[in-house]
Amino acid sequence: MDQPFVDFRGVWLAYNEALLAQGRFAVEDVSLQLQRGEFVAIVGPSGCGKSTFMKLATGLKRPSRGEIFVDGLPVTGPLKISGMAFQAPSLLPWRTTLANVLLPLEIVEPFRSQLKTRRAEFEARARALLASVGLAGYEDKFPWQLSGGMQQRASICRALIHEPQLLLLDEPFGALDAFTREELWCTLRDLQAAKQFNVILVTHDLRESVFLADTVHVMSRSPGRLLHARKIELPRPRDLEVTYTPAFTEIVHELRGHIGALRKSGGEVAQ
Repeated sequence: MDQPFVDFRGVWLAYNEALLAQGRFAVEDVSLQLQRGEFVAIVGPSGCGKSTFMKLATGLKRPSRGEIFVDGLPVTGPLKISGMAFQAPSLLPWRTTLANVLLPLEIVEPFRSQLKTRRAEFEARARALLASVGLAGYEDKFPWQLSGGMQQRASICRALIHEPQLLLLDEPFGALDAFTREELWCTLRDLQAAKQFNVILVTHDLRESVFLADTVHVMSRSPGRLLHARKIELPRPRDLEVTYTPAFTEIVHELRGHIGALRKSGGEVAQ
């Protein structure tokens, strides 16, 4: 088989040298492989290290032990081929929607050096991306003129404007109402199917993880370890009706059982 696109090899992280000396880790012994184009979700109790895992995957944190490879290369610093979106859209209030989406191209090379000569091309790319998530006509609006769901759509476009090969999402829909959240599940589903980028999604929402992911990983309480992996074999493309089927509900209940076992046992769960 092809080599994994993302490859965690026995990764441990302590946040500083003092904690490392005491053997106190935020995540420990994480090994995980993603094939190119795969969508995985990480679920687990609050404080289990899910967000720390994201920082490791993007190169914002270096492991204390072990190695991380992306596209066959060791991760030694922040990855230019990744994009990130968070629960809070964090759009800059003084910039229009279009200008917010273009922001990474002003920062990330080689786009930064090419911005003056390719601005029309980049703006066309941003407009097409916004149109693909239902924001055509909102390019010149400011964040305060957009709903929460619209802001999150713009945030995802900003994360994708430089066409990353790896998208990392940290509770991106957690602050939205249920209807808007499900709309954005479908938006993300369609974008990932069209572009075939890898996704690592951190979420507390088990329905969200089962609807979107190819594999759901359950993480233990801190120190975080990946304790259970569940392949989601529901056929694609998935529409929202699948969330009401017995097969879908059974997987959600199974994952909920693993999370419940973690709470009762203080962190351990059967493989």
